[in-house]
Amino acid sequence: MPVEAVQLNEIGQIALTVSDLARSQQFYEKTLGMKLLFNAGTMAFFQCGSVRLMLGPPEPGKAVHPSQTILYFKVPDIHAAHAALFAEGVAFIHAPHIVARMKDHELWMAVLRDPDGHPLALMCEKPIA
Repeated sequence: MPVEAVQLNEIGQIALTVSDLARSQQFYEKTLGMKLLFNAGTMAFFQCGSVRLMLGPPEPGKAVHPSQTILYFKVPDIHAAHAALFAEGVAFIHAPHIVARMKDHELWMAVLRDPDGHPLALMCEKPIA
């Protein structure tokens, strides 16, 4: 198949390595409210809209190193999501703040870390009244 014919435009799954599957599964399922799809051996799979998130251990002999890649989760109300997660004991690196102002909306972000230190962000596009 010629290279021109390949067009990657949809992410089907994202994998994160974790040091303790039970602890991470609890965080993603109970604290963040993600829907657990299934467990398969040492992996747990969650539904995130049209993308699947897989949590699993690192390769044998390797350690978990938090990524510099950030997963951004859309939320309808960033202040309510921040307050609810903060009440659950989630520590935020950055509280909700405006990142950009566009003609018709503001882009808000808040950044937290999962139990292994992977950065996660909440994002909200607030319409300008």
